[in-house]
Amino acid sequence: MPRPKSTLGAIVELVVIVAFAIGLALLIQAFVVKPYQIPTGSMIPTLEVGQRVLVQRVSYHFSDPEIGDIVVFHPPKGADTTEECGVPKPETEACPEPVDEPADTNFIKRVVATPGDTLKIIDGHAIVNGERIEDDFIRPCGNARGCNLPKEITIPPDHYFMMGDNRGASDDSRFWGPVPKDWIIGKAFATYWPLDRIGLL
Repeated sequence: MPRPKSTLGAIVELVVIVAFAIGLALLIQAFVVKPYQIPTGSMIPTLEVGQRVLVQRVSYHFSDPEIGDIVVFHPPKGADTTEECGVPKPETEACPEPVDEPADTNFIKRVVATPGDTLKIIDGHAIVNGERIEDDFIRPCGNARGCNLPKEITIPPDHYFMMGDNRGASDDSRFWGPVPKDWIIGKAFATYWPLDRIGLL
């Protein structure tokens, strides 16, 4: 018959189990799935302020982001303050290149154009390679700035152009440029809070 464990042995075993569970959870967050909370209204009506989403960090190691993907990423440095474009540009053109340093903060937006695509913005709609992409889910742009940028740009290699679904109230690539793939953290694939909005994206 096995001897009963001592109190000290049971405590040590419990500590090891708890430490393993915490370590596993941290590894999952670091490399597989991470939760994020929506900080602003730039993705309304798709995502509301305070809504929580799950972001998977695996697929973009094996494939590229596609138009329509909702992604979490590091914007260019200053995107949340100065909205600096990486190159001089006319007012009728979206920013074609970002500054060469990422910010520490995270943004969440939708991919509307991929490397090599041509892009212009008409009434808040992304016109990619001469055709308007499907965007019936967006909030109309209205007369806000950045709603009409008819001068066409070409997205640089390995860069992705991001826009919020709330087209008239989104701080996005129109003002600070497309984002290098290396700055993309992962793809949002589900929402888990509030309970009445649980579902896949």
